[in-house]
Amino acid sequence: MTEGTDEGAETVVADDAGRATADTSGQAVVIAFGQTMKTLRVRAGLEREDFGRRIGYSASTVASYEQGRRIPSPRTIERADEVLDAGGLLTVWKEQVERAQYPVFFQGMATLEKGALELLMYDTHVVNGLLQTEEYMRALLAMRHPLDQETIEQRVTARLARQDIFDRRPAPLLSFVMDEAVLRHRYGGKDVLRGQLGHLLLIGDKRNVEIQVMPVDCEDNAGVNGPFTVLTYKDSKRFVYSEAHATSTLETDSEQTVLAAARYGIIRSQALTPRESLKLIEGLLGSL
Repeated sequence: MTEGTDEGAETVVADDAGRATADTSGQAVVIAFGQTMKTLRVRAGLEREDFGRRIGYSASTVASYEQGRRIPSPRTIERADEVLDAGGLLTVWKEQVERAQYPVFFQGMATLEKGALELLMYDTHVVNGLLQTEEYMRALLAMRHPLDQETIEQRVTARLARQDIFDRRPAPLLSFVMDEAVLRHRYGGKDVLRGQLGHLLLIGDKRNVEIQVMPVDCEDNAGVNGPFTVLTYKDSKRFVYSEAHATSTLETDSEQTVLAAARYGIIRSQALTPRESLKLIEGLLGSL
């Protein structure tokens, strides 16, 4: 679940009957929110500069919000609603606007991730988005042309917000398995990788987290078909999310989700144990 693999990809959601439906962009939501905020600001008799000062932003940032070019945080929306005495006309948009901050192909997954009891994640190309440091995120996003700086900042903010999952109570069970090659790519340079490896060691110490590495010399790997994530809810309902070039898929068919969970169990048994994996990460960090 890397989040951000393919800029502009389409989300294909397969329902229980196997029918595929395409997700739509949240851009219309962002534009509508911006127009609503502008209408309320004008009604309140505030210039952009004055309004911006009251919510802690410049007039140019307010313009970006109103024109749908930048997505405000939930806290900013709450403050704007308060300053404009909007009576909830802005805060009612919070959930939709928050969803829109993610790439189109990841919006459904971002929503599901928040309520999962257990997440099982296998990654083969980059460190999972939930485990990435800010510097590692920026290095990856900078390589995705033609992302503009404003979009990069938006993506970094959104990805960091997802990491609140580690502080959620009750804590979800989080299992990560990643190919050893993921830990050797020096995206962003040696210092970025050093910080990322150190971060993995810290997260790996959490009681609800298991990090395992699939060694490069492993002769058997049930994950050769690529990365995927299995999400489980309290009612035992499961979802399987995967990304490929230009598309992402959210699978809900019960037979497929059971098979994916079983496949993940095999992958986990083939990988190094959590203790062995952290020792490997320590060794890689020490060699930098």
